[in-house]
Amino acid sequence: MLKPDFVKKGDKIAIVSTARKINLKEIREAIVLLETWGLVPVLGSTIGIESNQFAGSDQERVSDFQEMLDDKEIRGIWCARGGYGTVRIIDKIDFSGILKHPKWIIGYSDVTVLHSHLHTLGICSLHAPMPIDIHKGTKASIASLRDIIFGKKNEYILPSSKKNIQGDCKGQLVGGNLSILYSLCGSTSSIDTTGKILCIEDLDEYLYHIDRMLQNFKRNGYFDNLSGLIVGGMTKMHDNNISFGKKAKRIILDIVQEYDFPVAFKFPMGHIEDNRTLIMGAEVFLQVHKNQVTLEYI
Repeated sequence: MLKPDFVKKGDKIAIVSTARKINLKEIREAIVLLETWGLVPVLGSTIGIESNQFAGSDQERVSDFQEMLDDKEIRGIWCARGGYGTVRIIDKIDFSGILKHPKWIIGYSDVTVLHSHLHTLGICSLHAPMPIDIHKGTKASIASLRDIIFGKKNEYILPSSKKNIQGDCKGQLVGGNLSILYSLCGSTSSIDTTGKILCIEDLDEYLYHIDRMLQNFKRNGYFDNLSGLIVGGMTKMHDNNISFGKKAKRIILDIVQEYDFPVAFKFPMGHIEDNRTLIMGAEVFLQVHKNQVTLEYI
């Protein structure tokens, strides 16, 4: 995997929106944060414009992202927010330049489209907090973004969840938002999970649909040769009037019970305040033990 150079003070970081509309006021705190880190924020043309729910038309969002992607002075592109819309433009973006001059693409949620597509191209990216919600992130989540983009060695040592499946594994990190990964199945942006550690999280989903998506993963062979599974926030889950009968953790455990890989629940990633930054595509060593979970970059 190609890993972009880590940033240094004075580097330029673009802020664009590939999905839902956003205004300058909503990202003001993120701009100040970059400046306090000694970085130079560069606002894309998609900040402050709208086309119904989107940050401009599909072509406007393509053009903005492409401009920042091709600008050699831009060392990272921080997606301002998620929502929906990145999948509408992914096939119109020319990624040939980033293969020659890798740069960090940063975000989560709908940005999983970019993470997955970049992974198929062999480029690392950052699953990380975004400008829209940086104001409510924990100190640990914000520090993790700062440390990783500046190249500080970062490992996570966390308390273990009772439902974890213990074991040690290593492999490249892949994944992101479960619903987005599900929507990419069968496309050129679908990830290969062989020998890798899959990360999943989701928000505002029905429990039966969590089961449907994981059944789809199973039928697509996502779990057959998986090295390990990391489960982040399964936030604000819904049930029908006739209960599905299982919570998200139990649904996941029932799906993976026939396989032999470790599973770490309650990992700080996703639509939660403590959303720690992960280098997607990086080789990591994951230890899931009785009292502790450790994720260390190799």
